[in-house]
Amino acid sequence: MTAAAGAVLLVSCCGSSPLSDSDYVYVWADGVHPKVRLGQAHSCVLVLTGVRLDGTKELIALAEGLRESTESWADLLRDCRRRGMRDPELVVGDGTLGLWKALAEVFPAARHQRCSVHKDRNVTNALPKSAQPGATKAMQEIYNAEDRAHAEKAIEAFAKTCGAKFPKAVAKTTDDREELLAFYDFPAEHWIHLRTTNPIESTFSTVKLRTKVTRGAGSPAAALAMVFKLVESAQDRWRAVTGSRLVALVRAGARFEIGHLVERPGAAAA
Repeated sequence: MTAAAGAVLLVSCCGSSPLSDSDYVYVWADGVHPKVRLGQAHSCVLVLTGVRLDGTKELIALAEGLRESTESWADLLRDCRRRGMRDPELVVGDGTLGLWKALAEVFPAARHQRCSVHKDRNVTNALPKSAQPGATKAMQEIYNAEDRAHAEKAIEAFAKTCGAKFPKAVAKTTDDREELLAFYDFPAEHWIHLRTTNPIESTFSTVKLRTKVTRGAGSPAAALAMVFKLVESAQDRWRAVTGSRLVALVRAGARFEIGHLVERPGAAAA
């Protein structure tokens, strides 16, 4: 049994109910890297949290992984598929290629959304310090635009202003245009939740604080158990997404334009 497979087994023991009983419309995926005194230096804990039809959030699964690799993510996602999990409508994550490759294999119908915080960090890190404030402002204009059309214009403006001097930084935005703007096709009430991995990141801050205080977990298995307990405790305080009533409509196939409902499920057929 691989390390990843063993980790999935641990999670299944903690929560082995079939995932077919829960329909996750939106999913956040991210990896946390708690300090470990013993074991592989590049191990991490992969975490999936989701939004159910009623708009509430909950932990779906977590597992030990290696550098957030495709194989590690695929092991976790396949376990979720075996337990009856459906393809989510949208998965939000950072730029880790391993996640997106695994998703394309296991949940091919799910759309992808890149986290705006991680993307902003990736873009600014590719620029000299003097150009970073302007890039951060440009990224904010993209993600905080009133609709997708204005976000597209903000991307073009960023490319026109910085493309000649900093083509690699601009390409990080223009090449991932579809994954950056996917959230605009969903209800406006949900945008604030869908453009970042903050629902996971905020919990990770507690994990990082705990490992700092304890000077790291003794082993990868201990780190996994600690993350599970902290996330399980934190989810009691998670709030439902804004506009909870719209989540079921998204799953049913309702169409939204400029963040507003324009076609209910079955309307076209009628």
